[in-house]
Amino acid sequence: MKIRIQGNSLRLRLSQSEVAKFNETGQVSDGINFGPTSPVSLTYRLERADQPAMSVVFVDNCINVYVPSEQATTWANSELEVGMEHLHRFPETGGSLRILVEKDFKCLADRPGEDESDHFPNPNLSC
Repeated sequence: MKIRIQGNSLRLRLSQSEVAKFNETGQVSDGINFGPTSPVSLTYRLERADQPAMSVVFVDNCINVYVPSEQATTWANSELEVGMEHLHRFPETGGSLRILVEKDFKCLADRPGEDESDHFPNPNLSC
């Protein structure tokens, strides 16, 4: 699973096997360690939840993105549904965070050093 953070926007991109795991188990996660001896790490998790809308929580160095169960199942099983998006508002501050969860497609041009063997076929490769 890839993570992209830009401004107040959070994007998760999942490979085919990650979408399958999410559909089967209800969650998928990944993370990054900051140094070989440092205990500091960042984990990011996508999880199915019984709630009305997507949400995000940051606790114990973990970004938890929650997706309503029905929406998660529809997205994971659809060939046409590429992404899920939600604007998560923070009423206390008046701010918001854009959450985007997408299926990761193969690039149109090969990129050296990139393993895209588990990515979804790019729909732009055919007419």
